[in-house]
Amino acid sequence: MSQPLGFVDQKYPEHVCLLKKALYGLKQAPRAWLERFSLYLLHLGFKCSRAYSSLFTLHSSEGTILLLLYVDDIIVTGSNSKQMDVIVRKLGTEFAMKDLGQLSFFLGVEVNYFPGVIHLNQHKYANDLLKKVDMTNIKVVHTPLAQKHGLQETVGTAVDPSLYRSIVGSLQYLTLTRPDIIHAVNLASQFMQNPNSVHLQAVKRILRYVKGTISYGLCITSQYSFRLYGFSDADWAGCATTRRSTTGYSIYLGANCVSWSSRKQNTVARSSAEAEYRALAATTTELTWITYILQDIGIYVKSAPTLFCDNMSALYMTTNPVLHARTKHIELDYHFVREKVAQGQLVTQFVRSKDQLVDVHTKALPKDRFRFFRDKLRVVHAPPLSLRGSVEDHDRDDHDKVHDRIS
Repeated sequence: MSQPLGFVDQKYPEHVCLLKKALYGLKQAPRAWLERFSLYLLHLGFKCSRAYSSLFTLHSSEGTILLLLYVDDIIVTGSNSKQMDVIVRKLGTEFAMKDLGQLSFFLGVEVNYFPGVIHLNQHKYANDLLKKVDMTNIKVVHTPLAQKHGLQETVGTAVDPSLYRSIVGSLQYLTLTRPDIIHAVNLASQFMQNPNSVHLQAVKRILRYVKGTISYGLCITSQYSFRLYGFSDADWAGCATTRRSTTGYSIYLGANCVSWSSRKQNTVARSSAEAEYRALAATTTELTWITYILQDIGIYVKSAPTLFCDNMSALYMTTNPVLHARTKHIELDYHFVREKVAQGQLVTQFVRSKDQLVDVHTKALPKDRFRFFRDKLRVVHAPPLSLRGSVEDHDRDDHDKVHDRIS
């Protein structure tokens, strides 16, 4: 900071103003706001989540209240509506706030309510993105990524990097409710530094797929138990340039997909078992974090989370007490996963490759296979008028069949 031009104090030219409160727009303003808001919530009896600093919980004999803070946007929910009203009124007396009623739109995510079902989608956000790039009247495709895309080896003409980064960044935010495009977006994100025309065509294919499924979103239902489990997979040496593998996972709470990822691994794996084991470690970390979140909310999963993997060598390493020389270079991941299994905090189980739901996060798939896995991710059309009928029953039947095979 420095004194403004024309108002420099000749006696103290190096002095600046001492602010009594953080000004909006300065770097310290968000931290000051969080501290101010958090102290008041703690005064009301809330506790800050150990796993997620923006989540506050209030447990009492009257019920449970959850408050999620994102900068100055707040979601309040709970088991007692009267208690919620009291909390909202108290917050309104302390801060300049406006109660918008039942949650319907939050940070670009639309929330639609149906009997026993909540549908999350980003229909408006996706429409705005298509208008921004002038692709509202385009021909749609059935998959976001061609099976033989060959993006790593391709050489094309240079394109505007800022445009490419803007589109890919917007698509990354779209994956909040669209786990079906996360692998394609992750692949496109790897060429941010020097994109070419072939990479831009791949991004446009994702947009063409989004156009055809613009009303699709995540379906959350309460008709299943609180069983926590995940699927882990890796595409060994899938990147032709760096020969690094891709880690993919999906984590479910009951039938609801609550977390997903597709990411290139940090180091080169020397075997498919090593690549799969690194994916196991990443999924175990996420499962552990979700367990802590559930505990802060007040939900305690009765049985240990189950982690499904289609590589027997990686599964054997989770229970083998002997550290072989060939696994010493992955010793940290080895000890982390195996310790969870030994303590009974994690159960690893084999799943057949054709039932591996995370294939959609690690590789390009044909149309029918892609649609099958998209259904397993609970990404469905909105408005889901048939969720209570044929579509929901069909999805649930298929989901149960998969679990019958892997149980």
